[in-house]
Amino acid sequence: MSTISLNTSLVSAVTLLGGEGVLRAKPRVVMDWIPLVRRGLPSACVDAVVRTTRITQSDLAHALAIPERTLARRKREGALSPEESAKLVRFARVVERAETVFEDADSALNWLQSPNASLGGVTPLSLLDTDIGADSVLDTLGRIEHGVFA
Repeated sequence: MSTISLNTSLVSAVTLLGGEGVLRAKPRVVMDWIPLVRRGLPSACVDAVVRTTRITQSDLAHALAIPERTLARRKREGALSPEESAKLVRFARVVERAETVFEDADSALNWLQSPNASLGGVTPLSLLDTDIGADSVLDTLGRIEHGVFA
């Protein structure tokens, strides 16, 4: 994986996905995301994540377990499927949470790309393709936030 680095200090999941202009909505609470995911996020959200984090589209596709060719096709079509949208929102929410815990975007993204003993020696980023993996990453972030060895 290439190094992820953000252009700004801390960003929200909404900002990471391109902001209200790209999302064509103002998700404020968790329940606001459900209709967006069900409808399928605009494919411009992928470009926004790539631009904001400087992660390559290839690395993002790998982290989300979405084939690169599928992402390229979705960009032409203009929207992600609901399943792909859910994966991208999950990614954005975990990045947002990591930034909150580390209080620094670069530190958070470096942590996401570093092997972690409490996660079986794999990188947190490599676990974001599944709900169980993302939950494990969020649990680990919670332990870090509360000063428990993680």
